[in-house]
Parts: sequence; structure tokens; C-alpha cells
Amino acid sequence: MLSWLKANHQTINQQTFPERLDSYGKNQQFVYRGVVTIRRGRSKPSRDDSASIDYRINNRIRVPEVRLIDHHGVNHGVVSTAVARDMAFQAELDLVEVAPNADPPVCRIMDYGKFAYEKTKREREARKHQKQIEVKTIKLTPRTSPFHKEITVRKARQWLEEGKKVKFMVRFKAREITYPEIGQQTLEEIAEALTDIAEVEQEPKLEGWSMTLMLNPLNS
Repeated sequence: MLSWLKANHQTINQQTFPERLDSYGKNQQFVYRGVVTIRRGRSKPSRDDSASIDYRINNRIRVPEVRLIDHHGVNHGVVSTAVARDMAFQAELDLVEVAPNADPPVCRIMDYGKFAYEKTKREREARKHQKQIEVKTIKLTPRTSPFHKEITVRKARQWLEEGKKVKFMVRFKAREITYPEIGQQTLEEIAEALTDIAEVEQEPKLEGWSMTLMLNPLNS
């Protein structure tokens, strides 16, 4: 039967709205007077790579009534979900649940594929323009000499002037851990030497075998 319909391109003059048997995105089957006609459906909208876009659409909307806004922005008030779905189908668009927590939920008639693409594009642009602050790490020991400590301070000053954060880490070994005040004094001296260009984000803090100090540039 289906091959015969395809070969003859037969169309049915429907006087009543036929029963839609399948879901969105598949070939749509219509039954009229015992004859089945298949109309090729639109492909499902691409979800792209955005996991944050997860709206119920079309047949996934299970509530009995929704507040409907059509594709022209007209508010139709509260209508049955079946009526809203049929309006979206007739406009060859999607019924999208945009406010599921409202009572009743708010749905819009729109092109979901285009909506998802544009939302993903906006999120990418927002991430692109976010200011990324790089963190540089300088490792020391309780036995670091004053000469090497001065070198690390100059290096940290350069990074801070470039707008980067600097993390100082004093690593203890063996019995050195019993004298944490040595590492704390070293870090406090470094913070004091950089007060004109940096502020302390994290005071010297002992974590395991390491004591850390985090400095932020003043202009950040």
C-alpha cells in the first residue's frame, strides 16, 4: 500500500483534521477512511554541544494546560496542551516549555533548532569575553636563601604587573614540618615586600606538607 502511494503520489482531500499517530521528528502518518498517508517530517533540531539547553518540547510536554505565547508574540492565555501543540504543528514550528515552574507552565511557539543554536552562540560569546586570570606558582623551601628569595620577589612583581595572580608555596620535608613558623615568616616577608602592588587573597596557610600564600594584583 505504501509503495503504491509513493509511486502514484496520491494525496487525500481531507475534510476533517486527521489523527496524528507519531511524535515530532518522524515521518507523520495520517489515517483517513482506512488509507494511510505518510508525510515526511522535519528533522529534529540540533542540540549542538550545549548541555544546558534542556527544554520539554512538543509531545514531551505532559501537563494538560499551558499559557501559550505564539510565534508572533501574542499571548493566548491558558489553553489545552493539545490545542497549543496543534497550533505549533500548523505553523510548522515547535511548542517549547520556557517556564516549567509557572502555574500553568508557559509555552512558546518557535523554531526550537534556531532557538537552541542562538542560545549556545550567546553562551560561547559570553565565555569568550570573560576575563581569565592566570595563576603563577613559586615554590620555596624553609632553607631558601635571602638571595633566591629576592629573585622570586622580583619575578612575582613582574607577573603581578601583568595582572596575574601569584601563589607562593613553601614545601616542608621530614622534620622541617615541626617548624612551620619558618615558612610562615618567609611568606609574610614576601607579602610585605609586595604590598605596593598586590593584596593578600589567602594568608599563609599550612595544608599537609605545604604552606601557601596567594597574592592578587591590586588592579584586578
